[in-house]
Amino acid sequence: MAHPLIASCHALRDRLTGVGAWLSPLGLRLVLAWEFYESGREKLHGENWFGGVMSNFPFPFDRVPADLSWGMATWFELLGGLALLIGLGTRLVAASLFVLTVVAIAAVHWPQDWMGLSQLVQGYAITDNGAGNYKLPLLFLVMLWPLILGGAGRLSVDALLARAAAVCAPMPRDDLTGWGLVLLPVGGVVAMLLPAPGLALAGLGAALLLSAAAFRHRRIQSPATA
Repeated sequence: MAHPLIASCHALRDRLTGVGAWLSPLGLRLVLAWEFYESGREKLHGENWFGGVMSNFPFPFDRVPADLSWGMATWFELLGGLALLIGLGTRLVAASLFVLTVVAIAAVHWPQDWMGLSQLVQGYAITDNGAGNYKLPLLFLVMLWPLILGGAGRLSVDALLARAAAVCAPMPRDDLTGWGLVLLPVGGVVAMLLPAPGLALAGLGAALLLSAAAFRHRRIQSPATA
């Protein structure tokens, strides 16, 4: 039988976990909703300056006309901010804003010619001193990450729709397929800024997916050959 103090700690943990399912993602959603909506509103009422930085956009975004890129960024930020506010399509919206933010870092905030990690670290700043200023958008990426993986939480339209559709929440799974599905696209996005590490992550994700597929195939074939 557990010690009363340990049992009390476990009970407190469970209560906080229960409340956290409602409130944990809410703060992230509110802050990010405001930041992206404000950025989109500024673009909506401002002048298109993408033409001057299109050469810094990572492929394939550098092939998109500046006017189209400006319009896409504006409405992704405006509608994405509203979607985060109410928690609608949260994983997809957060993933889209994640990619948009990486493109913004590559085009505007990333140091132009950096040699080594010591120079790259200098760009971890709010103000640009000639070495980049990617600190704030990097914080946005870190804040978007839990929403991509964990969703909007129970205090959201997504949760209401799931309950209305009587969708039972499955047990979380962190198998090879899950890791592969995360690492493969994330590696592709990271490669826009850091090609070697990004391609390595993408390759690892692809290898995990192939391994999971091979494992499933062997498991299916085993009963047939037994």
